[in-house]
Amino acid sequence: MEENNSSEVAKDLDEETLFVVSQTFKALSDPTRIRILHLLFHKEMSVNSIAETLHLRQSTVSHQLRFLKNLRLVKFRREGTTLYYSHDDEHVMHMLKQTIDHACHN
Repeated sequence: MEENNSSEVAKDLDEETLFVVSQTFKALSDPTRIRILHLLFHKEMSVNSIAETLHLRQSTVSHQLRFLKNLRLVKFRREGTTLYYSHDDEHVMHMLKQTIDHACHN
């Protein structure tokens, strides 16, 4: 009986939902994006601060933030000419934290 319910749930996933879910996992499959999200889990940061903290080029950080912003995983606010980024999805951040905790569990 439970198997039938699983089949029904799978049928309910439309193409857009499948795409968003797969893109979210794609976002979380990249070490640089994981590092950026992990930083933003703790505090809002500018592109330059992220680049300096992670020892990455600013263009690399900007590219990854654009990818994450398109998935609505990060958001930004402008202060003068500086953009400050923060996480934008508690669900994904919780999943990321749980996965990190799992990886660190002995």
